Amino acid sequence: MYSSIGDFDCRADAKNRVVLPSAFKHELEGGGGARLVIRKDIFEKCLNIYPYEVWEGMMADLRSRLNPYDRRHAQFMREQQRSTSEAALDSNGRLLLPQRLLDMVEAGKELTLLGVDDHIEVWDKGAFAAQALSGADLGALAESLFAEG
Repeated sequence: MYSSIGDFDCRADAKNRVVLPSAFKHELEGGGGARLVIRKDIFEKCLNIYPYEVWEGMMADLRSRLNPYDRRHAQFMREQQRSTSEAALDSNGRLLLPQRLLDMVEAGKELTLLGVDDHIEVWDKGAFAAQALSGADLGALAESLFAEG
């Protein structure tokens, strides 16, 4: 099981390569992280990086729920794959972020990488800061989601 935590600011180089923090590299390499999948998040303006094994588990779950002979299901699967790319860390521990995916989330060179359970989110640094909840708002959200009664 993968478990990425923490947020790290970084800068993409001219070729859109980023050096992953050692905590993230360790998690990915510990799982045989030669293969990764990068995709645009469905709800937010960020990218998600999954170890290939996690991605395969997600896809197996989708395949079990979708009927390929239902047009809406086929359209969902097509769109799910449209904004996806396979990737790998290079010999220097860098990850190439495809320009087309960065454009989809309007990300510049200044990025924030956020570990969220089994994947890593890639945000434009300014967008990540702008969407942060205040302490009071986070408390209210937690209360609305988890408070009894």
